[in-house]
Amino acid sequence: MSSSPSPLLSARGSRLALLVVGLCWLAVLFDGLDMFIYGSVLPHLLETKTFGLTADQAGDLGSYATFGMLVGALVAGTIADRIGRKKLMVSCVTLFSLASGVCALADSVTVFGLGRTLAGVGLGGLLPTAISMVSDYAPRGRGAIVIGLLMTAHHAGGILSAYVAKWLIDPVGWRAAFWVCVLPLLFAPVLAKVLPESLSFLVAKGRGEEAKALAERYDVEVPAARTGGAGDRWTNLANLFRGNQWIQTLLYWVASFGGLLLVYGVATWLPTLMRAEGYALGSALSFVVVFNLGGIVGMLVAGRAADGFGAPRISALWFALTAAGVFLLSIHMDMTVTMIVVFFTGVFLNSAQTMIYATVSIRSDADNRATAVGWTSGMGRFGAVFGPWLGGQLLASGNGDWGFTAFAIAGLSSMIFIGIAALRSSQQTPTDSERELVAAH
Repeated sequence: MSSSPSPLLSARGSRLALLVVGLCWLAVLFDGLDMFIYGSVLPHLLETKTFGLTADQAGDLGSYATFGMLVGALVAGTIADRIGRKKLMVSCVTLFSLASGVCALADSVTVFGLGRTLAGVGLGGLLPTAISMVSDYAPRGRGAIVIGLLMTAHHAGGILSAYVAKWLIDPVGWRAAFWVCVLPLLFAPVLAKVLPESLSFLVAKGRGEEAKALAERYDVEVPAARTGGAGDRWTNLANLFRGNQWIQTLLYWVASFGGLLLVYGVATWLPTLMRAEGYALGSALSFVVVFNLGGIVGMLVAGRAADGFGAPRISALWFALTAAGVFLLSIHMDMTVTMIVVFFTGVFLNSAQTMIYATVSIRSDADNRATAVGWTSGMGRFGAVFGPWLGGQLLASGNGDWGFTAFAIAGLSSMIFIGIAALRSSQQTPTDSERELVAAH
């Protein structure tokens, strides 16, 4: 029978937990920097016709990174189960840092595209692994708050990418921006030396004594051992389609597809589309900063709003407000008004997708919840691939004015599908917990 930890142990555990969360936050910051840097330098690449780049090729390049993220997210769990969460995080940081070096050295669209694809694999594998790590080491009762805090790092990386582009492109050139994205390679040895291994991994591998020692050191609970194998996972997936449940499942998947199409389409094309609306390059990059500031606020606000009004309602409302904001960006307005619209669009857009995961989590049975959320996220990743490609095709065909409109339509579709799914589910089964929020992207 274990006794309550002493005040000294609790204080020491809190400091060490803060260290783990801080290291993961920095890793996700670099993840966001690498993800957003392409969109930040894209207007310059198109204007200078670097590599002879055309708008449709630019859209393809944006999709390469998101396709790599899809691959990285799908294989991350399997690889982490083999080598451990810590080693996977170090590997992901190393991979997307080196891949940025490939982009910086590229002498053709093909080599640049290879670099972006490899970077995407690293980016896609890092975030779910980092979420798992902070969940293990978050102070008791603070898991959701800590995960929400971790998600702000992604948008902080987006802000940093805009400043890197503004400071370096004109005096040094676009390649310097990608060399900055190589610098996280210096952070990988720090992770390898200081970050502890995931408790969940140690328990799953039968290293119980090691897990117990770490848990006591960090003043956290040892996770319960998971039971069941691949057969149970496939059974859980099949359960998503039993009876009329398949309708519900497909509604969630289509809503997630539209949501991530919107997130990554806007993230890739925001500066370029704002340039097409007549704003100067410096102003277009300032919009990236304001947009991601809104994303940070949105991540902190979304959970509280869901607590008060329910995640399904907030999900539908957030997408409606996102669609309105994105559509307004297609209209050339006063700079101050535009900045306000960009900020609030960032607030709603960047947390609307999280609200889909929260809705799926709330409306799913406890035994099937992880499978439901995981597959909803996975299907949404195809939207993340399609969004950057769509923006490029619209610009290449001379229909750039329709870019924001197309993304707004995606937001409205997600509002409709998640709304219908929530209504159907509320009529069929009671909710398990209206306060559960899954912070995944």
